[in-house]
Amino acid sequence: MEAKKKSLIPFFTKGDIGGLTYMITNNIVNYIIIIATLQYSYGWPDDIIFGRVIPGLSIGLLCGGLYYAWMANKLSAKLGRADVTALPSGISTPAMFVILFGVIGPIHYSIGNPEIEWGAAMAACFIGGFVEFLGGFIGPWVKNHLPRAALLGTVAGIGFIWMATEGVFDVFGDPIVGLPVLAVAMLGLFAGYLFPKKISPFMVAIVGGIVYAFCLGRTSFDFSNVGFFFPNPVNTVQALLSGFAYVVPYLTVVIPVEIYNFIETMDNVESANAAGDPFNVREAQFADGICTMISSLFGGVVPNTVWLGHPGLKKSNAGAAYSWISGVVLGLAGIFGLFTVLKDLVPPAVVAITFLWCSVIMVAQAFKECKPKHYAAIAIAMVPSIADYLFTQIEAAVATGSGGVIWSDVYDGMKGFSAEISNSLIENGAMWNGVPAVKAGAIIIGILLGSMCVFMIDRKLKSAALISFSGAVLSFFGFIHHAALGIYPTSPFMIGWLIVAVILFILSFGEGKWFKAQDGFEYV
Repeated sequence: MEAKKKSLIPFFTKGDIGGLTYMITNNIVNYIIIIATLQYSYGWPDDIIFGRVIPGLSIGLLCGGLYYAWMANKLSAKLGRADVTALPSGISTPAMFVILFGVIGPIHYSIGNPEIEWGAAMAACFIGGFVEFLGGFIGPWVKNHLPRAALLGTVAGIGFIWMATEGVFDVFGDPIVGLPVLAVAMLGLFAGYLFPKKISPFMVAIVGGIVYAFCLGRTSFDFSNVGFFFPNPVNTVQALLSGFAYVVPYLTVVIPVEIYNFIETMDNVESANAAGDPFNVREAQFADGICTMISSLFGGVVPNTVWLGHPGLKKSNAGAAYSWISGVVLGLAGIFGLFTVLKDLVPPAVVAITFLWCSVIMVAQAFKECKPKHYAAIAIAMVPSIADYLFTQIEAAVATGSGGVIWSDVYDGMKGFSAEISNSLIENGAMWNGVPAVKAGAIIIGILLGSMCVFMIDRKLKSAALISFSGAVLSFFGFIHHAALGIYPTSPFMIGWLIVAVILFILSFGEGKWFKAQDGFEYV
């Protein structure tokens, strides 16, 4: 009987130090964003943020860190090599922002109950994890049939309209702190400068910005809330099950971004394969999904994912230790309440820098990873997110009420605004015509418009017709253009998409005959 092969990866390498820095610091940045958004934007109480959300999130990261270290050791034993590097993992930044602003935000403005909002966010996270898990089965097909420009353009739109605007506005909300921190961060993030010992100006901006704000009296240290926070799974599961009823209208937001998420996992694992570590793509997608679902069962509200960066970590000779150690550090820090110190320590202007950084990366990546001829598709796919943003801002104003008007009589957060409110906004000069229709299913609409544009540019009119027909079907069942799922046989949106599908299908028969594309055509 052949002896069982053992992993040859050293227990700890010098390269693991860089891996630890990469995973811990970037995840902490995401922790800061989550805490600040739930605290400042939605007013969630500390017992939900630090007693449930952060511990649940940390348990998910702990599971991910341990599993990917195990995958690396398993691969080392299989290959008989010591130079295997574990996959980096952590919080999915795009999905994090979508759940924070696309799910929790609208529910907050329509309901205003943190307990319900938390339950709905957990349900969204669990569904997202399940979609990630399904990516192990359907991922290759989706990747081969859905244009990359449409997906990346849609996510770039989310980043630009939600994250970049929030970042810039918060910087100027406290310019004495925000502007100096922004300037130093930009030197490292976009200009490539480094301080001695290769210290990034971005990290100097974050750490220095916190110290600077503390010296100005903007923030304070408070260790009084440090303790043991381990969520009761019975309570979290009950809240999660209740949350499904509230999150159903937001499935058109959650599902598309998780499709993007599992495609990114595929790409990141494939980049690790190209770098010399042949990890199983399907296993990584299963792991992402399961760790995300575990996180949600303990109170977490944002998904896990495999990150970019494996090739760089491999070049620095990182092994597997950085993965499990960072998982343990983040897990224990969340369970023992160490992140409560961040509550009064990090000012919004410092968090804003991370918003801006993430958004710029998302927008830049969309254009970098796609062919120049598909740039139009990226730009078009970005637009529907603007409707989502405008709708949410008006929604916030409606939720607060003004002039003695009983807004609950004219607005329902689950169904939208009444015709009277919409007409009033338009008559008073607001850019509102069509906004509610595009807001409903904005991410899917962006993917549809971007995909249709890509297929037109690539001279695949039958594929463009199929995309438009898909839009008609989705509109018929209320996945797009309608505030709630249902059957809409007379929907003008369904009819519009169907007409386009017929036109494109007819034109496809004349392609190359009486309907010819110009050779070498460029639209710019």
